[in-house]
Amino acid sequence: MARSYRQKSCPVARTLDVVGERWTILILRDLFLKGPRRFQDFQESLAGVAPNTLSARLKDLEAAGFIERKVYSEHPPRLEYHLTERGKSFGPVMRALREWGLRNS
Repeated sequence: MARSYRQKSCPVARTLDVVGERWTILILRDLFLKGPRRFQDFQESLAGVAPNTLSARLKDLEAAGFIERKVYSEHPPRLEYHLTERGKSFGPVMRALREWGLRNS
C-alpha cells in the first residue's frame, strides 16, 4: 500500500489504508456491479487511470485480501479479478456510499 494513516488503533483509518487510494473504490464498484473483470475491462471503465496505477491498486487489493486473480487462459496468459469473501463483505459499505451519493449529489 502506497500510504498509511498510521493510526492502527482506529478502524476507520485502517479501512482507508486499504480503500483510500484514488481509483480503489471504483475498482471495487466495478467488481460489485459487473462481476469478474479483466485488466482491460477496468481500463475501459475507469477513463483516465494510468496502467501502472491500476496495476498497483489491483496488487494492493489482492495483498489486502479483497480480490484474487484467476488465470483463465494459458496462452497468452490472461487473468480475471474476483472479489474474495473479504471483498464481498465490503458490499454494505459500497451500498451505503451509493445511497449517500444518490441522496446528496
